[in-house]
Amino acid sequence: IRRQPRSTLFPYTALFRSVKCRLCPHQCSIRPGNTGDCRVRINQDGKLYTLAWSNPSSIHIDPVEKKPLYHFYPGSKTFSLGFAGCNFACLNCQNWQLSQSRPDKTQNTDLTPHEAITQAIAGKCKSIAYTYTEPVTFYEYTL
Repeated sequence: IRRQPRSTLFPYTALFRSVKCRLCPHQCSIRPGNTGDCRVRINQDGKLYTLAWSNPSSIHIDPVEKKPLYHFYPGSKTFSLGFAGCNFACLNCQNWQLSQSRPDKTQNTDLTPHEAITQAIAGKCKSIAYTYTEPVTFYEYTL
């Protein structure tokens, strides 16, 4: 489990027998050893940690036109990162194998935020796209 400082990165409240994640509208109450609806935040000993830290499941260099913000830097490349887990369960999700899984159940790459920036620059990418799942799932990494 990749542990990050708990209170400075995302809001949660310690309860009597669980923790309440306050990062997304689900406001999950998570019992010890369990994860929330997103399958990414885990309660360990009354503290909330992320399983999606520096371990993207998908890394690609894409044309920016593939992204919803295709009007930004037309003709350029974007460094696309995706992590397992999602707080949605969309019926027509194109990335359901990634979004409906936990980070410990997918093949991941160790990649710190600094290394992601370095690779994006080396790939001559003008932007970084956090994509394939709902970005709040890996909020700590994007922050």
